[in-house]
Amino acid sequence: MVHGTHNAVYDSRNEKIKIYVNGDLFIRNEAKISVFDSGYLVGDGIWEAVRLIKGKLVFIDDHISRLWTAAKTTGINLSFTKAELKAIIKSVLKENDMHDGVHVRFMVTRGIKKTPSQDPRLTVSGPNLVIIPEFKLADSSSKTKGIKLFTSTIRRGSPDYLDPKLNCHSKLHEVQALIQAIEAGADEALMLDVNGSVSTCNSTNFFIVKNGVVITSTGQYCMNGITRQKIIDVCKRKNILCKQENFSLFDVYGADEAFVTGTFAGLTPVVSVDGRVIGENSNNEISQSLMLGYGELIEEQLDNG
Repeated sequence: MVHGTHNAVYDSRNEKIKIYVNGDLFIRNEAKISVFDSGYLVGDGIWEAVRLIKGKLVFIDDHISRLWTAAKTTGINLSFTKAELKAIIKSVLKENDMHDGVHVRFMVTRGIKKTPSQDPRLTVSGPNLVIIPEFKLADSSSKTKGIKLFTSTIRRGSPDYLDPKLNCHSKLHEVQALIQAIEAGADEALMLDVNGSVSTCNSTNFFIVKNGVVITSTGQYCMNGITRQKIIDVCKRKNILCKQENFSLFDVYGADEAFVTGTFAGLTPVVSVDGRVIGENSNNEISQSLMLGYGELIEEQLDNG
């Protein structure tokens, strides 16, 4: 059984979900994209994911804004407006009769190539838009048991190589990092930046707590996570000092608490890194407080419609 921040509770309703592909809906097993799609051929695409809670797409504007920045960065010309994309997502949810406990992933690729190639000038149609909605709740065992991390030898690159803020289809380096962690007996990978400072995890953002201070990386070498920013906002609300700075594995091993953040699972405690137990005598007081504060932010979103 998979244990980690992406461990989801099985839901049989997902066998019959309708997936959106360029204006049409297809039953899960019938949803297809061309083998000449640029995302499939060379990882030339961008994506986002949001949660549907009690009929509300939580923090949807933040996610769509990040998608638009990614499109500008990659030179993908979107054929719809932000409002139109939001309306499309809502229509897909309506067609699937989905109202709560749903995870929606929407992906945009440059389009179809006339022949396998990196060259964007060989794109003959597009962009392609795919929306996958699933009844998907995080397994509570990850929060109650916490997760184990292993520090990968694979580094997070600098912005002039492949900007870590870019939520793109090219995730092979993160997959390789995760494979190392799994083979080492951990659940997920901790990744360092090019200077050897702690950066992030393979698919989540990483925080530590020491002497009542919350610490996360500078943000230069990690995904500009929506949930990461919300946790920083919660720290401000609760008058908890939060530093965005360089820190090393020395600091991680000596931390009182550690946790990761992401859209799907929210905030998940980390119980060990590289075999070192984190906060042996800690009750994760600050992590628990931040988890509650994050829940309050979501409730405010729901109340504001």
